[in-house]
Amino acid sequence: MALSLTARGVASLKAPASGQRDVWDADVQGFGVRVSYGGRKAWVVRYRVKGRLRRFTLGKYPDLSLAKARKSARDTLHAVAGGKDPAAEKRAERVAETFAELATEYLERHAKPRKKSWREDERIINTELLPVWRARRVRELTRQDIRTVMQKIADRPAPIMANRVLALVRKMLNFALSQDWVEANAAVRIARPGQEHARDRVLTNPELRAVWAAFEAEPPLFAAYCQLRLLTAQRGGELRRMRWDDVDLTGAWWTIPSANAKNKLSHRVPLSAAAVTILSTLKATHDQSEWVFPSTVNDLPSHQVKDVVHRVQEATGIAFRGHDLRRTAASRMAAAGVSRLVIAKVLNHAEPGVTAVYDRHSYDWEKRSALDVWARQLATVLAEKEDEPARVVGFQRGRKTSV
Repeated sequence: MALSLTARGVASLKAPASGQRDVWDADVQGFGVRVSYGGRKAWVVRYRVKGRLRRFTLGKYPDLSLAKARKSARDTLHAVAGGKDPAAEKRAERVAETFAELATEYLERHAKPRKKSWREDERIINTELLPVWRARRVRELTRQDIRTVMQKIADRPAPIMANRVLALVRKMLNFALSQDWVEANAAVRIARPGQEHARDRVLTNPELRAVWAAFEAEPPLFAAYCQLRLLTAQRGGELRRMRWDDVDLTGAWWTIPSANAKNKLSHRVPLSAAAVTILSTLKATHDQSEWVFPSTVNDLPSHQVKDVVHRVQEATGIAFRGHDLRRTAASRMAAAGVSRLVIAKVLNHAEPGVTAVYDRHSYDWEKRSALDVWARQLATVLAEKEDEPARVVGFQRGRKTSV
C-alpha cells in the first residue's frame, strides 16, 4: 500500500510488534520508509537491475528530512535508469574500506592459508602499519603516503625493516587488486629505502663458548632447540616443526618432510652423537606431544623457542641472529675441507641446472661425515680455554685429522 508521505505522518508511524515493515510513498515510486522493531526508521528506495530487486538505504530518520530523502530517492532512481547500481556500489565501497579491514582480509584469506611466516606479517602489520593507516581508506592510499612511512622506518634507523614493510605492503595491495578493491597497486616500483648486503656473520671461538654457555642456562627445551640448531645447521623453522615420528634415534637420522622444508624437498639430516644425546635426554622428559618442541598453550609447535636468541644476545652482549648459527656451521665445515657441494647437501639448498636432475645420489655418507666433523670441531672449541690456540678438525674421507 502506498501513501503520500508527510513529515507528520512519518513521525506518527508506529513500530511493528516484531521485525520491520515498509511504508511506500505514492509520489515517488520505489521510495519509502522502513520502520523496525524498537522504533528505528530509515529512508529506503527499491529498484530492479537485470530483473533482480535491490533495496538501497538513503539515510536515517530524522537525521535526513523527508524532502531531502525524496530528492535523494529521485537522484538514485535516475542513476539506475542510467545503468548504475547504487546498492552494489555501496557494498563495494564498504569492502576493505579501511586499511584495518584490508589487513584482516589479507591475513585470514591469503597469509594464513598460504604462508608459514604469516605471524611475521601479522606482527609487522600491528606494529608498523596499523598505527599510521588503521582508519585510512585503502582506495585513497597514495605513493607518497607509502614513501613517507617507509622513510620514517628507515630513519629510525631500520632500513632493512623498511624494506620488509614495503614488500608486505606490496603483497597486501596486490591482494586488494585481485579482489577488485583498488584499481592499481600504489606500492609498485617504489624503491626500497634500505640497501641490503648478504650477511657474512660467523661466530668466533670465544663467541661460540659464550653463546653455548648461555644456551645451557636456558630451560631444557629452549637449550636443546638452540644447541640442535647449531649442531645440525638446519633452518630454525624446520627445527621448530620437528616431530618425534621424524626422528630415528637408533639410526641417528632426522627426516624433514617435504611439507616442512623451505624448498619443498624432503631432507635426511644425520644426527651426530652430541645431537642424539640432546634429543634422547629431551625425549625422556618431553615426549607427551608429537612435537619435539611443543607449545604450552596448544597442540602445535612452540613459538617461544624463537625468543631464545634474543635473550642470549642480551645475556652475552653478542650481536647475532639465529641464521648466523647455520652460517657458522657451514663456514667451519668449509674451513675443515668439506666441499661446497656436500655443504649444500647438508643445508638442503636446491641445486640449479641439468646436473641436479640426473644426480640422485643421497649423499647420506658425505653429510654424516661433514656434520660429525663439525660436531667434533664444536666440542674442541667448547673445551678450549681463552688463552689456548685454536685447533681445527679437518675433513678427509670421513676421518678426523688435526691441523
